[in-house]
Amino acid sequence: MAPPLIELIGATKRFPSGSGSVHTAVRELSMTVDPGEFVAVVGPTGCGKSTTLSLVSGLQPASAGQVRVNGDEVTAIPDGVGYMFQTDAVMPWRSVLDNVASGPRFRGESKADARAKAADWIGRVGLAGFEKYYPHQLSGGMRKRVALAQTLVTDPKILLMDEPFSALDVQTRALMQDELLRLWSGSGAAVIFVTHDLDEAIALADKVVVLTTSPATVKDVFEVPLERPRKVEDLRLTEEFRKIYSDIWESLRGEVDKARQKGATSVA
Repeated sequence: MAPPLIELIGATKRFPSGSGSVHTAVRELSMTVDPGEFVAVVGPTGCGKSTTLSLVSGLQPASAGQVRVNGDEVTAIPDGVGYMFQTDAVMPWRSVLDNVASGPRFRGESKADARAKAADWIGRVGLAGFEKYYPHQLSGGMRKRVALAQTLVTDPKILLMDEPFSALDVQTRALMQDELLRLWSGSGAAVIFVTHDLDEAIALADKVVVLTTSPATVKDVFEVPLERPRKVEDLRLTEEFRKIYSDIWESLRGEVDKARQKGATSVA
């Protein structure tokens, strides 16, 4: 049996706060992601979901415990990691083609090769014909397609996604979820997808990890035994989907209530 591609073993992350004290974002967090597995992470607002991605990406070192990718402890950004943020990381002064080509160029590919690869991915995400457009000329959904092409053009083996579709309207969001599943299918990439939307987590993932209120640790892990390929909107209408949603929400609701009470106390 192949070892996990990603392992967090008792990982803790502490940050200095503005008051001179120490804030613990995640504590003793343990989870695994296998090659080709799609894992969604849910939890209350501000619990440390994005910090978890930062630890895996090497953007932040763990304060305690271990984070491993391919069996090696993460001390810098591992090879083969693609990161898609909540806010578009497109460069407004560059065309769609040059935005998507920027990753291969940074990795040393020639301009011609990088642009050829970028053009291929622009077509895959449904933006053929928009290569010369600039970000301000695109809709929100189209910019997300550019960001998705930017992330996938380097053929990442690990795909980290931090609420990438949260700013989109409901219809565009559903389209982008289907698009992500289509492009990810068969790639072999492992995905960690952070979201506040439990519907989204279940529709996309093989496994949903529920984090506790801050400082986050893993409360529950739920398998999502829904067949692939999946059509997001059709899936949400099924009895099996509703049953999985009910089970996960029962676990998540308690943490959301705790976070709400903590917020009310701090305001008071």
